[in-house]
Amino acid sequence: MQKLFHSRFKFIFIIVVFFLIVSIISRSVLLIKSFDMVELTFLQFFKIYSVGLFYDLVTATYVIIPFTLYLFLMPKKIFSHKIHRYMTYIFTYILLYLLVLYAFSEWFFWDEFGVRFNFIAVDYLVYTTEVLGNIKESYPINLLLSIIGVLAGVLLIFIYKYSLIEEIFQDSSPLKKRLIPTIFLSMLPFISFALVTQSYSAISTDQYNNELAKSGLYSLFSAFRNNTLDYDTFYIVNEEDKVFETLRKVIKADPVLDKGILHHIQKEAEEKNYNVMMIVVESLSGEFLESLNGFKGLTPNLDKLSKKSIFFNNFYATGTRTVRGMEAITLSIPPTAGRSIVKRPNNSNMYSSGFIFKDKGYDTKFIYGGHGYFDNMNSFFSSNGFAVVDRTDFSEKEDTFHTIWGVCDENLMDKALSEADKSYKRHKPFMSFVMTTSNHRPYNYPDGRIDIPSHTGREGAVKYTDFAIGKFLEDAKKKPWFKNTIFVVVADHCASSAGKTHLPLNKYKIPLFIYAPDIIQPQLVSKVSSQVDIIPTLFSLLNWSYDSKFYGQDILNDDFKERALIGTYQLLGLYKDNELTLLSPGKKIVSYQVDKEDTIFFQPKYTKIKTTVQRQDEIVAYYQGASVLHKKALDRFEYNK
Repeated sequence: MQKLFHSRFKFIFIIVVFFLIVSIISRSVLLIKSFDMVELTFLQFFKIYSVGLFYDLVTATYVIIPFTLYLFLMPKKIFSHKIHRYMTYIFTYILLYLLVLYAFSEWFFWDEFGVRFNFIAVDYLVYTTEVLGNIKESYPINLLLSIIGVLAGVLLIFIYKYSLIEEIFQDSSPLKKRLIPTIFLSMLPFISFALVTQSYSAISTDQYNNELAKSGLYSLFSAFRNNTLDYDTFYIVNEEDKVFETLRKVIKADPVLDKGILHHIQKEAEEKNYNVMMIVVESLSGEFLESLNGFKGLTPNLDKLSKKSIFFNNFYATGTRTVRGMEAITLSIPPTAGRSIVKRPNNSNMYSSGFIFKDKGYDTKFIYGGHGYFDNMNSFFSSNGFAVVDRTDFSEKEDTFHTIWGVCDENLMDKALSEADKSYKRHKPFMSFVMTTSNHRPYNYPDGRIDIPSHTGREGAVKYTDFAIGKFLEDAKKKPWFKNTIFVVVADHCASSAGKTHLPLNKYKIPLFIYAPDIIQPQLVSKVSSQVDIIPTLFSLLNWSYDSKFYGQDILNDDFKERALIGTYQLLGLYKDNELTLLSPGKKIVSYQVDKEDTIFFQPKYTKIKTTVQRQDEIVAYYQGASVLHKKALDRFEYNK
């Protein structure tokens, strides 16, 4: 057996060695890039590289599967042939090229998201048109591919010079003798699949350390495997009756009209039919706004708007993806483990605000500057009470500038104005859900609009989006429907979710503006709240009585209980009373005391504390309740009939 591993199966050894070398170099580069964010004691340094090496070896067991089978099945006469030797070197070059490409890809993904490959990367593999287009527009792709090709060539020359694989062509072992190493190598990935999870990477309270201890390829595989997580299997559960008893208390669902959380909201004042223009801004982190003690000068229009609006300065996104913001706003539900509801099957006829608006006689439209098949947006909105207007509905005249993600925000806002005009002419109130795209890599926008050149980075894209919103509001003032319209401006999520803890609160903080100068008085609201509360607050401003299955509450109500529901595809969080409680797979729960934030750098301090029974019951009620409601289809609109 030893002889076999030094002959034909030596190729497996070479693959593993080079994979480990590339992985270690990649981990080191990412560590240097994030040096100021990493907890780098000697022990943590050792854990990062030792645990990282473990995950790299586990990943290698998957990588070698096809090569193991190939080496086992290839007859010895063909294996030692001259043509096969040439083909092997060509194949080795391709393999080395892919390894170097993988390392470069990890760098760019880390630069964008501050994490290893995860469920976002899984989505990117699905939507190749947008992703490849984004890469081409964002980076000098031809130069990068050439550099990768040269580096792979250097590695191949090294292999050839030292004859690292020449010995394998001399192998003459029969099929029978190749069986034992094949069985051994084939068993490794099955053992890894059964015994290894991402939980071993939790080496620190610093999330950067945990991410560095992972393998990018393994994380990608794990995300693909766990894209949808069954709550009951992976998280803490309570008796269902207890869950709904607690849930009804925290969302004030009393009296209950069904077995779920359906309850009635009653308003005594006259109902209003104000138009609603909901502008959902791509990646508008709180740190970009001076009005939230962030950067100065990037959002002059929004900073002015904060003084003219109901401005919420302690407001949080529920997730880290656009679809998370969409589900929270339209459905008023917390983030679910695994995939967003927007991307799941059987997500039609949900208890959507779109249906309630339609029942009140509104034109409801989802207006998006990109192709709405991305992330299943068109399907979700069209089956939940909204008509869809996406890039296919923009004429050449309406599309003066675009990136792979969609038309520029100016074009989008102009389209929103024209769609509102159509409803006004039909004497119909309207609710428009407008989703922007310009604040997204490659950060391209029309020249001459702002003092930062296009395609120079995130700051320019933020300032351009701010410019487009300012122009839109000025144009809207000229419309006959302006005085009867409530404008809502909110982010879908923050620009980055990377942080020193698993759910860094500072990376979830976003702005919310409710602006209607002829309808509401400006005020500053500092209550802890989140995207699930937008629609209930809006309906309250409209004085609407309605049956509700919403998790959210009216933030402006004196009885509003402050809390924020936030999460990732695996972690489910509740922020309340300066405590952050997290549920995670493996039926785990942990709580942190959150010290007062540094208002300049948004860096709260987290101290681990014991989770109380009351807090555990509450967070379980929120998330297990949402899971049960969805499984039993009790979150559907027809239950209101």
